[in-house]
Amino acid sequence: MQTLNHSTVELIKHNAADEDVAHAAWVSNFAAGAKTRDTTNIWKLIDFLYSEKHMSPFEHGSFTFFIDTTLFVGREFMRHRTFSYNETSGRYKELEGRFYVPPLGRNLTQVGTPGKYTFAPGTEEHYELMQDAHLTAYNECWRQYQRQLKGGIAREVARNVLPLGLYTQFYATANPRNVMQFLILRNDDPALKEIRDVAIEIEKHFAAAMPLTYAAFIKERATWEKIRRILKDMDIDELYERLGYDAE
Repeated sequence: MQTLNHSTVELIKHNAADEDVAHAAWVSNFAAGAKTRDTTNIWKLIDFLYSEKHMSPFEHGSFTFFIDTTLFVGREFMRHRTFSYNETSGRYKELEGRFYVPPLGRNLTQVGTPGKYTFAPGTEEHYELMQDAHLTAYNECWRQYQRQLKGGIAREVARNVLPLGLYTQFYATANPRNVMQFLILRNDDPALKEIRDVAIEIEKHFAAAMPLTYAAFIKERATWEKIRRILKDMDIDELYERLGYDAE
């Protein structure tokens, strides 16, 4: 049995480029001639398309990632139904005894009520409790999994005892538009720490492949982040007043 404290993301392949966005947009006006137009200076076009939310030109490409992470991160990831997935199968192979233990410094305590809570690091005692509980559970679950396999129980049944902290692997493929939507939600302060770690790695690959599109993306994200900070500090009556509504 092995314990880990991180996920990994590998870019398997991509066929996405900033030029693809421009060519797709130009089809609206230039039809077949769009593919021969000069793409030397397309920043303003890409920035305009993204800022005005003309999003279909960002759908003509794809990224395929190999994700090595925990089952609980995988379940959150797969809520993004615009990706295509293929995952390691516990029916067809014996699963690997690799389990996640949160690293030192990961927030461990919850303060507040649902919808309004924040997370805090916790104490040294909190970390020791968490680590001991994880290791105790993992060791027993893995022992019972192996016990069943040795006793002739089918893999698809024996795996039922394994916890959410088990590592899984899957391919995830999406077009650039949906990669950006994933990043908006998952590389964000309120996101689960472990899925945000995955999103950060995906964002690096995306930025390298499509630097102009990425520039437009982060420009818009920074604007919305400023708006969110303003709204967060504003009470509902002030918000209604600024929007011209009657709070009554």
